[in-house]
Amino acid sequence: MTQEHQGGGRGWSAARKGVWSRLRFTSLRLRLVVVFGLVALTAAVSASGIAYWLNRESVLTRTQDAVLRAFEQEMQNRAGALPEHPTQDELQRTAGQMANSSQRFTVLLVAENPEGQTVYGSSGGLNGFSLGDVPESLREAVTERQKVTSNNKYPHHLYWQRIVEDDTPYLVAGTKLIGGGTTGYMLKSLGPEAKDLGSLAWSLGIATGLALIGSALLAHAAATTVLKPVQRLGTAARRLGEGKLDTRLRVSGTDELADLSRTFNKAAEALEKRVADMAARDEASRRFVADMSHELRTPLTAITAVTEVLEEELEFEGGGIDPMIQPAVRLVVSETRRLNDLVENLMEVTRFDAGTARLVLDDVDVADQITACIDARAWLDAVELDAARGIHARIDPRRLDVILANLIGNALKHGGSPVRVSVREEPAEDSGMPGGSVVIQVRDHGPGIPEEVLPHVFDRFYKASASRPRSEGSGLGLSIALENAHIHNGEITAANSPEGGAVFTLRLPRDVSAAEDGEKAGDAGDEGAEGDA
Repeated sequence: MTQEHQGGGRGWSAARKGVWSRLRFTSLRLRLVVVFGLVALTAAVSASGIAYWLNRESVLTRTQDAVLRAFEQEMQNRAGALPEHPTQDELQRTAGQMANSSQRFTVLLVAENPEGQTVYGSSGGLNGFSLGDVPESLREAVTERQKVTSNNKYPHHLYWQRIVEDDTPYLVAGTKLIGGGTTGYMLKSLGPEAKDLGSLAWSLGIATGLALIGSALLAHAAATTVLKPVQRLGTAARRLGEGKLDTRLRVSGTDELADLSRTFNKAAEALEKRVADMAARDEASRRFVADMSHELRTPLTAITAVTEVLEEELEFEGGGIDPMIQPAVRLVVSETRRLNDLVENLMEVTRFDAGTARLVLDDVDVADQITACIDARAWLDAVELDAARGIHARIDPRRLDVILANLIGNALKHGGSPVRVSVREEPAEDSGMPGGSVVIQVRDHGPGIPEEVLPHVFDRFYKASASRPRSEGSGLGLSIALENAHIHNGEITAANSPEGGAVFTLRLPRDVSAAEDGEKAGDAGDEGAEGDA
């Protein structure tokens, strides 16, 4: 695959990822579109339903009233002209005449002939409209004689009902002549009106769909307008969190979002000023510690020389130091040595804080380096070494010596003998470091580290017992050891062994320069991935 194709693939993937992130189900944009769509759908469906119902009633009522008026008029004019006992031919002829009215309905006339028999006359012929097509309830209402009162002047009235046959709506009506005699029924198809109402329903449905689509588009546009400042605010907040304190938002308008942008700018400005002040104070503090440590070295050198002479006098039998002041002299010697170590540690910490600490790499045999550290401090009788020769690493020997001296010295001072130091190798796939790593474990046989102390063992000036502020250590040894491990791209962890005692584990890359190159390549890859997204 060519580089151009790879770039195009990444661009398409990033675009797809961007679209999906904007339309994910938890996004505010999608929720706004859905809410707008639901509101528009509800409004459109309600309006369409009301419009359909009003038009339906209007169309049906208008058609129904016209048909009923025409039927009632035909009953009065034509059926009323029939004799009280007409023949079937007369009924048939009259029914045909009534059906030829402007409304074109089907008519059924029922009466008794001169012989007292019930005869029928239908405009639809023998197989047309019959009495069986009329609902029974309607027939009973038409033939039932009502009581004549002041409010009801006629014994018979016109009744109607809507029915559906074979999915076609019909209007059925019936009445009886006031003076008695012929009863007439009418059947009118409402199919054309139903077809018109169906077309109206389709039109309203299409209008509802268009309204829903339009509302979704308007909602998307409104969401884009509203959320764009929010997205800019989120981007600015991320940049601020990354340490780019000069980030500011462009403010336009007088709405709530503009007020929020102004508030963000004020907060960012205050934060930048506060961080700058803190950085200046921190720099001044580091400079003060460095200057103080440097200035203390000159008088400490002279004091150290004097205390060495005093220490030799203490060791010389028959010396000139009064036995009464020997404890004071020993205290001065030990405190001078402690002060000298403290100044050296402070200068080392200052170099780490200022970022001026540098590595001087060399290819060393780890076992030989540990042996030299133990031998130089006369710890051979108190330390057990489990390290095979031939495990090489490219590291800074002096800083490794500082780490080992602090870890082993801490184990001898606060743990219990014997202290066991073991070394092993880890391949690259297990350690996550290019070229693999070297693991050094320092374990003592003491009571272990209290659980509440474990998170703080590498803190500066931290001491496990607050009642012993004047211990021999400065509280900086483990902190300096950790900083020296970090400058190697390594790590130190502290834990308690299940078998008793504390265990400090130092993990360093076999080749510090390779680890640094791998870390830089990883950072570059992360930046490239972020740019593509």
